[in-house]
Amino acid sequence: MADIVTIAAEVREGTGKGSARAIRRTGRIPAVIYGGKIPPQSISVPFKELDLQVKNGRFMSTLVEIDVDGKSERVLPRDVQLHPVTDKPLHVDFLRLEKGSKIAVVVQISFVDEEESPGLKRGGVLNAVRRELELLCPVDAIPDLIVVSLAGLDINDIVHISAVTLPDGVSPTIIDRDFTVATIAAPTVVRDEEAEAAAEAEALEGEEAEGVEGEIAEGEAEAAEGESGEKGEKRDS
Repeated sequence: MADIVTIAAEVREGTGKGSARAIRRTGRIPAVIYGGKIPPQSISVPFKELDLQVKNGRFMSTLVEIDVDGKSERVLPRDVQLHPVTDKPLHVDFLRLEKGSKIAVVVQISFVDEEESPGLKRGGVLNAVRRELELLCPVDAIPDLIVVSLAGLDINDIVHISAVTLPDGVSPTIIDRDFTVATIAAPTVVRDEEAEAAAEAEALEGEEAEGVEGEIAEGEAEAAEGESGEKGEKRDS
């Protein structure tokens, strides 16, 4: 299950760009909590703490406990507005999580057991088609990572989503196909050698075809000369 981060927030009275700029000058970031059957609540959160969470790369799938004036709400980040130049957070939207419900989140994949893959041992290359998965998860059981084992995989083997072990109650949002997560590709050297062999075979076939065409052309020319000679002899006689 994903770690839960606790952030102390303050109620934000003003709204609009002017109010937001004023809040940022105090070292805080404007934010809003929405969802459920409760009206949206405008808040502000500490810039340093939020910036640290955004930089860890998993903020959008991190459960957050927002403490506002002693009242705690469990939320999930849904949108982060970043500065176009500095990438510093400017505004955050948090979604309230209702107990018993499910939500779609993006969870990173961790590939393990590379040393137990025959294909990788023979020089194969891991082709990670997906580095993360969009999953439908219970709000109180969002996984931090999805672990995919490479044990036993050989060159040209494919890992489909059906072969990935997901936590109880968690399912992929894509359900219309058994999509590919990763493959073990052949080494680059092998692929180059195969390409060269194919090119050589094609060139050889071309040479053989040219030889056959040359022989046919030569035979046709000899036949034509023979016919011409016979006609000449008939005229003389």
